[in-house]
Amino acid sequence: MANTHNVTEFIFLGLSSNQDVQKVCFVIFLLLYTAILLGNFLIILIVLTSRSLGSPMYFFLSYLSFVEICYSSTTAPKLVSDLLAERKAISLWGCMTQLFFIHFFGGTEMFLLTVMAYDRYVAICKPLNYTIIMNRQVCAVLVGIAWVGGFVHSFAQILLMFHLPFCGPNVIDHYFCDLLPLLKLACSDTFLIGLLIVANGGTLSVISFVVLLASYVVILLHLRTRSSEERRKALSTCGSHITVVTLFFGPCIFIYLRPSTTLSVDKMVAVFYTVVTPLLNPVIYSLRNAEVKKAMKRLWIRTIKLDEN
Repeated sequence: MANTHNVTEFIFLGLSSNQDVQKVCFVIFLLLYTAILLGNFLIILIVLTSRSLGSPMYFFLSYLSFVEICYSSTTAPKLVSDLLAERKAISLWGCMTQLFFIHFFGGTEMFLLTVMAYDRYVAICKPLNYTIIMNRQVCAVLVGIAWVGGFVHSFAQILLMFHLPFCGPNVIDHYFCDLLPLLKLACSDTFLIGLLIVANGGTLSVISFVVLLASYVVILLHLRTRSSEERRKALSTCGSHITVVTLFFGPCIFIYLRPSTTLSVDKMVAVFYTVVTPLLNPVIYSLRNAEVKKAMKRLWIRTIKLDEN
């Protein structure tokens, strides 16, 4: 951190200054965060305990659920506790830590979704070689690459912020520490750093999104030669993936692919990708996947039998 800084903490304005609204939001976001934990933990438990979900797709899905839990936990607990607090403060180093983990888990999810798209491409376009190409070692390496990619992305972002001096205002018009709100508080020229943030975060989001969409277009074109049953099953799986990809990348591109300016809707958009998307992912994958629903039903039956015994 630059030696000219004298700010030791930041103050969040939060979602609203109205206390009645804050109380309502407290109940809503507490329920949403609880649902995120339960839903994603359930997906992990089902994948780990069900023999029918041993394919690479569900291996990646369990890691996606784990990342979603970590990702939402970087912001949601602080958001919930601050809704009942008169003074919404976070230390300078706490802010930088939160910033790092938000982009670490967000970047990891970005790469993991790309890995999942590659898995679907191999499964549908090269079914005879699927088990050879996507063996356990390859799957483990791909997950490792996703984690490393997320770390490199986040490290680059936090490195940019460490060079900024914070020596004046310390009020953040947000409910968590993010890049653009922090740039507004820096007492130095942030134009170049703003461009680098766009290059790192925004451009990476766009490139990943385009690559993902292109891969699904190739998959859909390949399905024209398959039977109607194979097309139906593949479209159901790919539909879930495309929905999740759009829900995740859309808000990220909106926030990070623009100059270092903040808009009034940024907080609502941030709520969408930090709370709503992690909540919807297990719902989307379970409701649109027959095998997950069957495994969930078997787990429920086993649980009831254990309770009866």
